[in-house]
Amino acid sequence: MNEQITDNYITGTRLRLRKVREPRTNKWTVKFTQKFAPNPSDLSRTVITNTYLNAAEHQLLSVFEANEIRKNRYPFEWHGRKFTIDMFLGDLFGLVLAEVSFENDTELAGFPKPPFAIADVTNNELFTGGKLCDLTFEDIREEIRRNATAAEIGNRAGQK
Repeated sequence: MNEQITDNYITGTRLRLRKVREPRTNKWTVKFTQKFAPNPSDLSRTVITNTYLNAAEHQLLSVFEANEIRKNRYPFEWHGRKFTIDMFLGDLFGLVLAEVSFENDTELAGFPKPPFAIADVTNNELFTGGKLCDLTFEDIREEIRRNATAAEIGNRAGQK
């Protein structure tokens, strides 16, 4: 089941207001979310706290609707792993990010980069929502190229 997501990041915080629409039912869910990496040098692990809001609470917090990111989210399975694929809209149109979860460090370390991934941006802060909301796809295009080139060089070195 796909979802349409609008995130509004509150400047200078780890907070966002998220609206999720399920297209088949047109049902909306609104959450006030705090998301952060306990260790800023390891963005592969995050803590997420959601508070579900009713209409009145959403209205009160809607003053923060700025720094917006819009995306469509799709489920995808590859090699027994469930991914979420985010296809960005608006200023970030063209950016597609995939996310997958692991139970432990061993699973994470042993998981190869999927062939559909151009680059691994897990530990690149530029690709976090709080940073992306201030950018356009053109702004990040070169960073994607750098990540893809670095990965390719690493792959070639590992094959020797």
